Amino acid sequence: MRGSLGAACRLLHALAYALSGWFTIRFKFPGLTPLQREERVQAWAARMLQVLGIQLRVRGSPPAAGPMLLVANHISWLDILVLHATRHCRFVSKADVRHWPLIGTLASGGGTLYIERESRRDALRVVHRMAESLLAGEVLAVFPEGTTSDGRELLPFHGNLIQAAIATEAPVQPIALSFVDVTSGQPSYAPCYVGDDTFVGSFWRTLGGPPISAVVTFGEPETAVGRNRRAWAADLRQAVQRLR
Repeated sequence: MRGSLGAACRLLHALAYALSGWFTIRFKFPGLTPLQREERVQAWAARMLQVLGIQLRVRGSPPAAGPMLLVANHISWLDILVLHATRHCRFVSKADVRHWPLIGTLASGGGTLYIERESRRDALRVVHRMAESLLAGEVLAVFPEGTTSDGRELLPFHGNLIQAAIATEAPVQPIALSFVDVTSGQPSYAPCYVGDDTFVGSFWRTLGGPPISAVVTFGEPETAVGRNRRAWAADLRQAVQRLR
């Protein structure tokens, strides 16, 4: 069931399911091992996509283990949920997300690292934290465009956060994200969250419009091989473009 009534029903279901995730993080996570927490987050994300009526299609192979830095294009508020559903990873996100009602708790429970984007000093701190996570064998994920685009063209990739992979000699795996109209097979721009789009508008378009699939295409991991962060960022952008 699509349209306004279907969107309203999915919205209520999603809110209830989000609250169940909040409860799990606040009261059950303290008694779980890190691996159990990762499994819970991935299962929760996959189920939330089902609640929202979004199909998931995965191409290629997610990393079986870390250390690994995932880099992906950024289209929508759905991107983090979609990637979590394919493979648990720790994201780097803007600091104010931590204070968002409900979403902040869910993001922190998923292991998010927060960055003050306007602060060069904080960027250095986050790169250091990312390096520690990679050395600990974790899987991290970043959106090198730094903001969302409409999915038609890739923005330039910033290399700052990729420095963590260079410093630790960790591999980087490029990923292409896209959304497709299930009926027509054509690209869907309903989930886009860019420019004058509002979260509410994007959310409502996604829930009330034609059914969509989230397509996640994993490329082959690669290492720096002597490249600096700017050169590697440019090459990774090309790799994501090819996957698209």
